[in-house]
Amino acid sequence: MLNPSRVPMSSPLFENVRKIIAEVEASAPKDAEELEVFRIRFLGTKNIVKPLFAEMRNVESTDRKAYGLLLNEAKTIAESTYKKFETELQAIQHTTGPDYDLTAPAFPAKLGSRHPISIVMNQIIQIFQRIGFDVVENREIEDEWHNFTALNTPEDHPARDMTDTYYLKYDLTRMLRSQTSTVQVHEMENRQPPIRIISPGRVYRNETVSARAHCQFHQVEGLYVDENVSFADMKQVLYYFAQQLYGDDVKIRLRPSFFPFTEPSAEVDVYWGLNSDADYRMTKGTGWLEILGCGMVDPNVLQMCGIDPDRYTGFAFGMGIERQAMRKYKIEDIRMLFENDVRFLKQFTAAF
Repeated sequence: MLNPSRVPMSSPLFENVRKIIAEVEASAPKDAEELEVFRIRFLGTKNIVKPLFAEMRNVESTDRKAYGLLLNEAKTIAESTYKKFETELQAIQHTTGPDYDLTAPAFPAKLGSRHPISIVMNQIIQIFQRIGFDVVENREIEDEWHNFTALNTPEDHPARDMTDTYYLKYDLTRMLRSQTSTVQVHEMENRQPPIRIISPGRVYRNETVSARAHCQFHQVEGLYVDENVSFADMKQVLYYFAQQLYGDDVKIRLRPSFFPFTEPSAEVDVYWGLNSDADYRMTKGTGWLEILGCGMVDPNVLQMCGIDPDRYTGFAFGMGIERQAMRKYKIEDIRMLFENDVRFLKQFTAAF
C-alpha cells in the first residue's frame, strides 16, 4: 500500500486526496442509513473522488504517476472500508434480529363477501342438484328461433318488438336473450328424454328500471321431460324448492297464468307479509310476492324440438334470482343489487 506521506507535494491536488483518505478512515457508520450515505459520497456514480481523476492534466509530468497511485489508493480504501462496515452491520442485524416484533398481532384483514345474487343462485343450484337436476349453461346472444319461435311465441307477440327486446345493431335477427328458456331449447334439440336440467344465467329485457324491475337480471330455468310427468309432479318439486330456500313454514300459492311455451301455466307466489310500509310497496298490498312462473311444456314446443309429444310430457319453470334474494333478505329495492355499495354488500360477509 502506498504511503501518502511520501507523495510529492507539488500541487494542492495531492492535499485534497489526502483529506479524502483521512475522511474515509475516520468514518464510522452506525446503521444502514449512514452506510448508504458513505457509499454515495465515496463510491457512488457522482462520488467526490471521480472529479479528481480529471485533474491529472494539471499535475506536473514528473508527479502524475504518484498522483494516480494516490487516487487509486483513496478509491481502494473507500471500497474496503465500505465492505468492512457492511459486513459488521449485517452481523449485528443477524444477531439482534429486526427492530419489530414478529409476535405482535397483525392488522385484521378485511374479508370480502359473496354478492347476495351469487349466494342465492348457488343455494338454488344446490337444491335442485339434490333431486337430480343437472346444471346446463349456454350463450347469451341468441337468434329468433331459440329465443321466440321454438318457445311457441307468435310472430306478432309484443315481446318480439324492439321496445321489449335488445336486438343487435349489426344483425337484427340476433338479440340478447330475454330468458334462459333458450337453453332448454338447445338441450331438447340435442338429446332425447329423460331430461332434467336447470339453466342459470343472465338475461336482458328493455324494461324501465324501478324498485321492482331492472333491464338486466338473472334467472334459473328448470325443465323436466319424461314419460308420465304431471302437473302434480311440478307442484311437489316447486314446494320442495320453496321449503329448502325459505324454510319449512313457507307459504306458497299457484295462480293460473299464460306463457306461450307452457299449457296449463301458473305463477307461484310466496307469502312476504304485511308488517311494514315496505311490505305493502313490495307486495302491492297483498302480502304475496311472485317468485316464478311455471307450467306443463306445450306439445308444440316438444314437437319443434324433435321430441314426441304423444309419448313424453314435461314441466318447465323459471325464476328471477333478484326476486328470490329480495324475498330472502328483505331487500326493498332491486337497484341495490346492482349499485355495488360496499355498505350494503358487507352485510352478506357471513351469509355464505
